[in-house]
Amino acid sequence: MIIELSDEAAEYGRQAMRAFEAAGGDALVQRAELDPGGRAEAVVPVLDGLGAWELDPRGDPADLEAAAALCRAAGHWALPYPVAERLARPADPASDALAVVAGAAPAAPAAGLDLRWTAVTLDGRRGAATALPSADGPRTSAFVTGLDVGPLDADGTGDAALGLVLPCWTLLGMLDRAIGLTRAHVLAREQFGRPLAKQQGVQFQLTDAEVERSGVEALAKYALWSVQAGLPEALEDALALRLAALEAADAVFRTAHLLHGAIGFCDESPLSWVSRYSRPIRRLPLGLSATRERLTREIGHRGLTGLFPGGDR
Repeated sequence: MIIELSDEAAEYGRQAMRAFEAAGGDALVQRAELDPGGRAEAVVPVLDGLGAWELDPRGDPADLEAAAALCRAAGHWALPYPVAERLARPADPASDALAVVAGAAPAAPAAGLDLRWTAVTLDGRRGAATALPSADGPRTSAFVTGLDVGPLDADGTGDAALGLVLPCWTLLGMLDRAIGLTRAHVLAREQFGRPLAKQQGVQFQLTDAEVERSGVEALAKYALWSVQAGLPEALEDALALRLAALEAADAVFRTAHLLHGAIGFCDESPLSWVSRYSRPIRRLPLGLSATRERLTREIGHRGLTGLFPGGDR
């Protein structure tokens, strides 16, 4: 088992990072809030240039790795577009994007986009979905809006696993950025005549945050391999990744905002934008407690399969 991304996928991710930066970087999400109707026009040409929609994550293992790298790059810049959802789209040519949904009020970051959505529950029930008009602006909704879902079939278990894993790669990119921004901040800011980074308490907090982030990275690679290999426990691995990613996001963003102080909540700070646009991934389809409960229900008393399914658990 090799869970590291290939050199080609890693390079593709680096190229995507540079392409998003050249297209505006942090300004992309800022402009999208001011002009919600133009967010697709600002982002889609860049994705077209990267050949994003030519990737076949479901059929080609190399393309799945490239898709994960692209999602991570999109998260780094808090790209105001559902990249992971579009990459996870079903093979059905009548669908442009996939949303994993739960509960009585399904929702997705679909506001203002002319896309054909497919919704899938964690039980594998699929439906054709239409985005409802949003009553809130992107400042408070982060482009999330309700979905009107009509039933299709119950063959979407594999869809649910992929639809959970790729957004976690987007969230991983956001955690990368939060750590990087915080590290730069504490190196640049001084207190009592020396950089904040020299204070032992600050070093401990950043180290703890990085441990959380690196743990998510390892699990993200494993869950991607599980989906890639078509393992029967892929959904369980995807839920375990999501739970770890949500726990890490709470810890990383808490530390990042604490060390930034008030500036971390201001529009002048990129951290404010990354943190705010992490909310849809962290809340949909299930929040932290509900994800933990669902994973517990899935695995019962037997635990996760892991690398050694025949051993004691």
